[in-house]
Amino acid sequence: MHCRNCAAEMDPNAFVCVKCGYQKGAGYRYCFSCGGETDPGAAFCVHCGAALGPAQAYYPMQKSKIAAGVLGILLGSLGVHNFYLGYTGKAVAQLLITVLTLGLGSIISGVWGLVEGDINSHRQHRLRRRGHPAQRLIRPVITARVRTLW
Repeated sequence: MHCRNCAAEMDPNAFVCVKCGYQKGAGYRYCFSCGGETDPGAAFCVHCGAALGPAQAYYPMQKSKIAAGVLGILLGSLGVHNFYLGYTGKAVAQLLITVLTLGLGSIISGVWGLVEGDINSHRQHRLRRRGHPAQRLIRPVITARVRTLW
């Protein structure tokens, strides 16, 4: 079996290519059976005759929102949960608020992290329960939290 993105030899039980990181079956440049180069819209490989099928989209591994929620609740004043999710701008802002105010601003950053941690953990729970994309859940979760505060 070959990677459809880079033509590297793959273990049949592997989920991703160790050379390029694409998921098994994702890509369209090479045949999965022989590794020969193919046209993007081709249905069959011209080298070996294998059916290629439609190319699958590549979705990198996503970070756990529950882990981010726990980090936000426990270490929110330092912005650790935002570093974990890759939001370095927000994380640096939270860290600077805490450090530059000699810990006095940690109350602000802590509340900020607590709210984000709560939102992140509830978003992941709703994602698993209903199967909706994360983009559709952001507004309802925030709206539900605001309503409970009134």
